[in-house]
Amino acid sequence: MKKIALLFAAATVVAPAAVAVAPAVAIAAAPSADINGTWTTSFDSQVGTQTYTYDLKVEGEKLTGHAKSNLGEGAVTGTVDGDKVTFVENLNYQGQVLAITYTGQIVSADEIKFKRDVAGAGGEEFTAKRQK
Repeated sequence: MKKIALLFAAATVVAPAAVAVAPAVAIAAAPSADINGTWTTSFDSQVGTQTYTYDLKVEGEKLTGHAKSNLGEGAVTGTVDGDKVTFVENLNYQGQVLAITYTGQIVSADEIKFKRDVAGAGGEEFTAKRQK
């Protein structure tokens, strides 16, 4: 009877450890979404309404492309990791280059929710939509 009690006790200690490991493996296997193509958005900012078009190209986890707005344009470089997107836009604004940092989450094949920080001075939140 003691052997059965010891086996039962050992099984109850090992089982939760196995369950705790399984979710981490499933999350790590999430593939990157295909965000290649043209994306558009419009949002209010400290300098008025901005309308943007982003042309994005992803190879592996590397993101490159171009951003164009009613205030200027510039190259973008960054990464895609699962549903997370990060990139920096080097906007040529009135003869000065501003580094605008974007962090985003892919919501669907046609939407990405972004937060952006303009040269360390804060920024906006918006949703970009795939142009079809």
